[in-house]
Amino acid sequence: MLEHHGSGKSTLLHLIGGVDRATSGKVFIDGRDIYEFNDDEMAIFRRRQVGLIYQFYNLIPILNVEENITLPLKLDNREVDKEKLDELLKLLGLEERRKHLPNELSGGQQQRTSIGRSMITSPAIILADEPTGNLDSKASDEIVSLLKKSNKDYKQTILMITHNLEIAKMADRIIKLEDGKIVKEA
Repeated sequence: MLEHHGSGKSTLLHLIGGVDRATSGKVFIDGRDIYEFNDDEMAIFRRRQVGLIYQFYNLIPILNVEENITLPLKLDNREVDKEKLDELLKLLGLEERRKHLPNELSGGQQQRTSIGRSMITSPAIILADEPTGNLDSKASDEIVSLLKKSNKDYKQTILMITHNLEIAKMADRIIKLEDGKIVKEA
């Protein structure tokens, strides 16, 4: 999704992710209107079905890579599948960094950790808000390739917000927003 500043993309992302509730309309994920959920159901939906990736990583500074990635499972009182974690760390290129704290990582490694955290629960949808905004072009390309692989291999829907036309061109579908309205779709 390509957008101009102030077009409503963060609001849209928060509505789709169940972070905010719409004043009108419906949001269907996996065939269910998420606004019919009560607060507890919504919290479970967000933990299990939505992966969120932000521009500023939002990692917990005192947790290492492995702990940051598995945090959503622990918050949900779920066991960590060590085999899946190892596979994900390999996919992310973070095998050698698993015990490092965020301040010991490059920006690209921090963002890959953030992506791992969003993928560990195998959510139906990953919402990425400017995930490459703070990265150089090489790291940006790696992040986009990783998200495309996640989409292909794990059948996850990836909704990415970006201002970067080159990154948008890598998407299967582009929706351009201006002032809260769709102005172009390709």
